[in-house]
Amino acid sequence: MRIFLNDDAHDVDAATLATVLDSLGFGGRKIATAVNGRFVAAAARPATQLADGDRIEVVAPMQGG
Repeated sequence: MRIFLNDDAHDVDAATLATVLDSLGFGGRKIATAVNGRFVAAAARPATQLADGDRIEVVAPMQGG
């Protein structure tokens, strides 16, 4: 299936947000996620099913002052 991660297209075999994030190198990182504009908490990622064409946003915290 094709998903869009931060507006970049990716073809993935994974069915859940957690498995897609792992396969794309985000596993274990502190990030915030949204699917189709709706926030998804870290605890909900394994149960969040994805469909062809879904848009995933990933934001990593930045340090600074």
